Amino acid sequence: MTDRRQFLRFLAGSPLLAAAGIDARLLQDLTSASPARAAKALSRAQQALQGAPVISSASEALDVFDFEPVAKAKIPVAHWAYLATGTDDDGTIRANREGFNHWALKPRRLIDVHAIDGSVTLYDTRYPTPIVINPVGSQKAFHPLGEIAVARAAKARNHLQVLSTVATTSIEDAIAARGATVWFQLYHNQDWAKTKQMVQRAERAGSAAIVFTVDLIGGSNRATMLRGARLDTRRCLDCHPDGPPVPGLRGAALGDNRRKPNATGFAVATPIPEVGTPTWEFVDRLKAATSMKVLLKGIVTREDAELAVARGVDGLFCSNHGGRAENSMRATITSLPEVVQGTAGRIPVICDGGFRRGTDIFKAMALGASSIGIGRPYIWGLGAFGQEGVETVLALLRYEFELVMKQMGTTSIAAITRSYLAPATG
Repeated sequence: MTDRRQFLRFLAGSPLLAAAGIDARLLQDLTSASPARAAKALSRAQQALQGAPVISSASEALDVFDFEPVAKAKIPVAHWAYLATGTDDDGTIRANREGFNHWALKPRRLIDVHAIDGSVTLYDTRYPTPIVINPVGSQKAFHPLGEIAVARAAKARNHLQVLSTVATTSIEDAIAARGATVWFQLYHNQDWAKTKQMVQRAERAGSAAIVFTVDLIGGSNRATMLRGARLDTRRCLDCHPDGPPVPGLRGAALGDNRRKPNATGFAVATPIPEVGTPTWEFVDRLKAATSMKVLLKGIVTREDAELAVARGVDGLFCSNHGGRAENSMRATITSLPEVVQGTAGRIPVICDGGFRRGTDIFKAMALGASSIGIGRPYIWGLGAFGQEGVETVLALLRYEFELVMKQMGTTSIAAITRSYLAPATG
């Protein structure tokens, strides 16, 4: 009996059993002389050990969250940390999700919703859904085809795709795979001559818009990414100059662009070094350098939205970089109404940050968004099942959004207004 008690104490100390909810008392019950007590304990143990099933194919997914554990298991730990990271304690990632809980929905009844239209038009191009595929860098860190698989999924489902400056696929190849325009997200180079060449290259390739990211100019403190890199013991000198695999730690500004085709191949030109960091004057230069639409990504206040309109900017992304820029602890869905107010409806506002459900999309559209952007969910799909995974993520979100439209009694995007929202209580 003494030996058994010692053994049970040993088992109860296991962190794996503790994580599953199995404690010393449950172990005692499992070994009880009472058959009824032991049987009841066995049932409790089975429930504790029965976690959410991991899907084995994209078709088994019921929502976008089903892809996350599959992708995490397949993606190298350092690469996963790059995807999952926020800044500091990742609090703004959590805030983005929690922000949607501040709004409740007000459904209307007895409206004919047998036919609905969830399409949006951005700069004379119609898309069947407001879901934009946002820029995410280094996608071949998650799947061998990277951005090509995503572009093919965008083509199959007819979504707008935005390609990152630090993509592992060129803008030319992405547009060829998409079979239509792909917008180009811009990180500026400290040499304006190189930035200008990047912009002009995107325009020659057929890009319709430049999306200048303004929320990382001051840098970010990505502790989760760095901690994850310490767990990865591989030496990846082909991709990372120092060996440890840390995507995103070194980029265009630091000169290691072996896997960043959009940041290489510049023609020899007289350098034009930036003096300080970009200001609104940089936006003026950017607009003068291209005939493409120029959007700013990372605007979260009414004041900056008003300034953007005054400078002739063509559109905004209300964004905090998915919680990867500053640790503001302010959800983008919270910032959205004042950004929309600042534009006074004169330019489109695309909102991103934490979108995972159809209800999230509906709330943003009701608060005045022109479209919404997703990042991590489609990368979960990419890492889990490649192009099929991305397509399924897009299909699930569109299905959920259109279902909510029907539940709310809204048959078009124009019908989705703030009257369908109420502040959440409790």
